[in-house]
Amino acid sequence: MSNPVIETEEHRALRDAVAALGKRYGREYFARVVAEGAHTDELWAEAAKLGYLGVNLPAEHGGGGGGIVELSLVLEELGAAGCPLLMLVVSPAICGTVIARFGTEEQKRAWLPGLADGSRKMAFGITEPDAGSNSHRITTTARKDGAEWVLNGRKVFISGVDIADATLIVGRTEDARTGRLKPCLFIVPRDTPGFGRSPIAMELAAPEKQFELTLDEVRLPAEALVGDEDAGLLQLFAGLNPERIMTAAFALGMGRYALGRALDYARTRQVWKEPIGAHQALAHPLAQAHIELELARLMMQKAAHLYDAGDDMGAGEAANMAKYAAAEAAVHAVDQAVHTLGGNGLTQEYGLASMITAARVARIAPVSREMILNFISHQSLGLPKSY
Repeated sequence: MSNPVIETEEHRALRDAVAALGKRYGREYFARVVAEGAHTDELWAEAAKLGYLGVNLPAEHGGGGGGIVELSLVLEELGAAGCPLLMLVVSPAICGTVIARFGTEEQKRAWLPGLADGSRKMAFGITEPDAGSNSHRITTTARKDGAEWVLNGRKVFISGVDIADATLIVGRTEDARTGRLKPCLFIVPRDTPGFGRSPIAMELAAPEKQFELTLDEVRLPAEALVGDEDAGLLQLFAGLNPERIMTAAFALGMGRYALGRALDYARTRQVWKEPIGAHQALAHPLAQAHIELELARLMMQKAAHLYDAGDDMGAGEAANMAKYAAAEAAVHAVDQAVHTLGGNGLTQEYGLASMITAARVARIAPVSREMILNFISHQSLGLPKSY
């Protein structure tokens, strides 16, 4: 796949370097880790050693001094090689960004160097059983008790809690002036009393496990609060916009990998006189998939550039569009790849069938495509709400 002209020479060099790393591991490594119920520790460690995991974090705290532009590039290229690292979305992109922007100096010193060098991981807990995609219905509450915070609530579909040193929990505190609940973020170490987790059985082939969390009178010190108690949605969306951009990168990498496998097959598989890729019934859908991936990538890059430039409002619209476009492009690319291979597309040997479920995730998480359409219709088009 050609490099976009809007990328700098440094970005193209980073792409090439990450692609080379991904190629050394590849889909076989990823599939073996999944089959063994293990984690991608070797790839994570080498990516960390090369400086890729913290490329978006501040240089003064051990990061690369770049932004979401660079981190999304890393995830996309690893995905295109068949070995994506989902925790890149969570640990450095969401948690690292929130702490870098809003954390205290003590929190930055305690967490950012470890998140940058891969020695520490942080999960992100926002989704709840009854709230779904509606962050305004979060029921996990935080109340003050002297100098401490006390958290109670439940979370579901939280990735990587078993391998994370802590989870950044989205709770809600009561505004003393209005009585309304407002979102706040808390760092909850993994072994905190009252903080429980149980795995969720998933029909999804991935190294990262999903968990349901329970917070039962979880007591935290005052310094567990990230940022200003009154900042509310500003701090929350500082993490959600990078999450959407990185989900787009995840989907693009997946789509590119599937399309690459299909192209290799279409160029060499011969049933009649010519390879099957010569027939327009296969060639045109593959060309369309390529176009859709390229268009989604451009929107992802726009969103990342806006976010890194500090345009949170513009980045919010573009990030949602990028996530939507990339998910649709990935689902189409994977489906067409499987169809191109026919029966072979459903075999373990070619490793594409499991991606049908994985691609669907990008349509659902971290926010459904319907909620994105709601956002665009309300915020971008000025249409009235139905809820």
